[in-house]
Amino acid sequence: MRVLCAFPEAMPSSNSRPPACLAPVAFFLALLLHLSLSSQVGDRRPLPVDRAPGLKEKTLILLDVSTKNPVRTVNENFLSLQLDPSIIHDGWLDFLSSKRLVTLARGLSPAFLRFGGKRTDFLQFQNLRNPAKSRGGPGPDYYLKNYEDDIVRSDVALDKQKGCKIAQHPDVMLELQREKAAQMHLVLLKEQFSNTYSNLILTARSLDKLYNFADCSGLHLIFALNALRRNPNNSWNSSSALSLLKYSASKKYNISWELGNEPNNYRTMHGRAVNGSQLGKDYIQLKSLLQPIRIYSRASLYGPNIGRPRKNVIALLDGFMKVAGSTVDAVTWQHCYIDGRVVKVMDFLKTRLLDTLSDQIRKIQKVVNTYTPGKKIWLEGVVTTSAGGTNNLSDSYAAGFLWLNTLGMLANQGIDVVIRHSFFDHGYNHLVDQNFNPLPDYWLSLLYKRLIGPKVLAVHVAGLQRKPRPGRVIRDKLRIYAHCTNHRNHNYVRGSITLFIINLHRSRKKIKLAGTLRDKLVHQYLLQPYGQEGLKSKSVQLNGQPLVMVDDGTLPELKPRPLRAGRTLVIPPVTMGFYVVKNVNALACRYR
Repeated sequence: MRVLCAFPEAMPSSNSRPPACLAPVAFFLALLLHLSLSSQVGDRRPLPVDRAPGLKEKTLILLDVSTKNPVRTVNENFLSLQLDPSIIHDGWLDFLSSKRLVTLARGLSPAFLRFGGKRTDFLQFQNLRNPAKSRGGPGPDYYLKNYEDDIVRSDVALDKQKGCKIAQHPDVMLELQREKAAQMHLVLLKEQFSNTYSNLILTARSLDKLYNFADCSGLHLIFALNALRRNPNNSWNSSSALSLLKYSASKKYNISWELGNEPNNYRTMHGRAVNGSQLGKDYIQLKSLLQPIRIYSRASLYGPNIGRPRKNVIALLDGFMKVAGSTVDAVTWQHCYIDGRVVKVMDFLKTRLLDTLSDQIRKIQKVVNTYTPGKKIWLEGVVTTSAGGTNNLSDSYAAGFLWLNTLGMLANQGIDVVIRHSFFDHGYNHLVDQNFNPLPDYWLSLLYKRLIGPKVLAVHVAGLQRKPRPGRVIRDKLRIYAHCTNHRNHNYVRGSITLFIINLHRSRKKIKLAGTLRDKLVHQYLLQPYGQEGLKSKSVQLNGQPLVMVDDGTLPELKPRPLRAGRTLVIPPVTMGFYVVKNVNALACRYR
């Protein structure tokens, strides 16, 4: 297009009008500018007048918390631990007196310690104080047994406060034990894959070591008894259990009890099925054994510890609740997220996987509330990956997203206790490895214990394009949970609130505290992977500082990063963090 215009030779005066030909030129330039801007934006749809392109990326999420009343109150021991009986098989039970292990366990107290797992129903108790030991030729077993007497003598180095037996094991002994455990790991995996298990003998001395560990660590022991010892009429044979009960009572051990592990698998494991009503009768029989024993007449009883609530498992639970629903103090079940043989690192970031637990909770609650409304429900033996876990995945930073979301979701939906499988054993699902080093999920659990109290608060958000799902799921990939701050944490006054936030987005998210949280001082505890491995890292950093045990074997101080009052929370991509909002004076949090 060509526009011709003849300009006068002299400049017009200030009060003269522009030439008429300038109007089409101005129109042409305006049209050209409009087309240019549209092509740069890349979107020909009309934009709202009051919203600029890209505003969606910068929209603040406004966050408030209901502080008048808690929506749930969970157990003081909400986050608890499990030890698998396989530690008898691979020899690690003899090392539970390790000062380092006891220190790590104490960090997660108060809690329950469940001694149970797939080998529960192959465990036999023998009341032998000093069983005969075969001293074979040189090898790990030979040297370990020779060292054992020395370690027993060193156990007299008592913790003066509690009278606990604490040992400092020689490095050479630990190396020999790791060699033995590595050999046994292959045997244990073979048993697990074939679903055939060998019998285990628990001696009186081994029980003493187990109870010493629990008691010294501030953990309450829950012992799962063998339910697969059966009489010809398929009723429970309680002879071995009675022997264990009498010995424990003679030692005045404060223990709670269970019977069996995943009874829905008995047919494949033992060739003999046990239905729900029969299992209920077995629990009533166990209750009758406990009542005449003075120290256990009021001991707690938990069960039936079923597996994933599929149709046949729900039928078993229904039959059990009809018969023994009033006998147990809490109803228990287990959950595993992923098949450990096929897991990939990105699986831990899938929101669909994180949400699988919610439907299971509702199925369990429906059956329990049908027979015993209000009965406490526990999730026992939760693991991220099956088959013993996967190295560099189940024990990595990435697995923490599942674990922290599990804690948040369970508390929000009213589950009273969650027991993590496992604190320390073979495989890769544990919190502490075989060098007695804490893994990422341990540090996550330690922060949770230090900062999170049992009272659950409702979260309210604004600035999102769609409503949050049940369980406080925000946009699926941004998950925000709120609790009263742990009243045992003397760094914070009562009335403070702790948020924990999971950001699975690949971009940072900004959260503005509103309402009762507005203009309050915030302490940030941001947990990120440490090292070049990224999400596969087995080390973590807190606010930029690597977390490691102190040289003297004690736990490090967990130092927060203070954020100025009124500052927007910036949540980095693919991270987890805790945020203590100080001096909220929340009514729900001021009283126990």
